[in-house]
Amino acid sequence: MSIDVRGVCVLLQVFDMPTSVRCYRDLLGFEVVQTSPREGDQFDWGFLRLGDANVMLNTAYEQEYRPVRPDASRVAGHQDTCLYFRCPDVDAAYRHLPAQRIDVKEPKVAPYGMKQLPSVRLRKMT
Repeated sequence: MSIDVRGVCVLLQVFDMPTSVRCYRDLLGFEVVQTSPREGDQFDWGFLRLGDANVMLNTAYEQEYRPVRPDASRVAGHQDTCLYFRCPDVDAAYRHLPAQRIDVKEPKVAPYGMKQLPSVRLRKMT
């Protein structure tokens, strides 16, 4: 017998919360549902939602311990992490993302049959 699981929510450790929030909220359309105490987009933990997709963001460092730059070895350790957002119209997503300053390649059908946008990489927002 298995456990009755109805969903899953990923918790991502982020270096720069305001930049991460602007990415998920302003570029992808997520709603900030709940946060720890906040000042604008600066908070230590947040719960975001877009349709049935849920993401939690948590600061990788407490403010007083945050280094000036991300630790390269820590970032390199996340090369095995990938988020897949289920989207009913991949072609519409492909048309939308460049308008949001997101570099994206044309959708492809993977060998296992899923049509997907390969390796979407977000540019640093200014």
